[in-house]
Amino acid sequence: MRNIRNILNSRSKRNGNFFVQLTKVLEFKPKHLKFYKTAFTHRSMNLKDSKGNAINYERLEFLGDATLSAVIASHLYLEVPSGDEGYLTKMRSKIVSREHLNELGKDLNLIDLVESKIPPGQFGDNIHGNIFEALIGAIFLDKGYKFCEKFIYKRVIIPYVDIETLEGKVISYKSLLIEWCQKEKKTFGYNVYEDTGNDDVRHFSVKLSIDKKIVAKARATSKKKAEEKASKRAFFAFQSKMSKML
Repeated sequence: MRNIRNILNSRSKRNGNFFVQLTKVLEFKPKHLKFYKTAFTHRSMNLKDSKGNAINYERLEFLGDATLSAVIASHLYLEVPSGDEGYLTKMRSKIVSREHLNELGKDLNLIDLVESKIPPGQFGDNIHGNIFEALIGAIFLDKGYKFCEKFIYKRVIIPYVDIETLEGKVISYKSLLIEWCQKEKKTFGYNVYEDTGNDDVRHFSVKLSIDKKIVAKARATSKKKAEEKASKRAFFAFQSKMSKML
């Protein structure tokens, strides 16, 4: 009996600490704590419900992503009546980009609430944005759409969404470069190869060519990062021409 009592007391204490920390982030008291516990549970915990379904933040991330996109789309539709479908889609993509969501997650220190068997230092940057989306999903289930909309306005739109600033923000330099090359009927190519340097971590190098001429080189810990870095350098080399694509 004593062991059971100790376990229950320990669990109650953990839930109490979680509730206090969560309330500071939300700035309101949650009704159903279980949704938020799930939102901060990493898949490495290998938790399952009575039916064998996995308990982690990934399904809530999906729900939060859809809810966030809907609220942002509505805001842009009302805020920019002159914007066509292409403009609105591009602006929404900038607001809900992985980079932007990661910033939001970091600003709220959401990583401190995550329950995981993996040390925080081993998480990739995207964990911050993923958890933020899961949190949105949890709020939606706990409080409903209207309340969730108010939270997004307070935490995302009011402090971070400035239309004029976002119009000049680049989400992906690679996508921008490809779009520009296609529009200008230019050929392009990314020659990526593994870098055999002396680094402890494997690196990749890339040579970016436009019209068969190398215009930028870069090196990073993944092919994707190397291509993006080279594309960014190419953008600044052709900025006067490519900035019209923003």
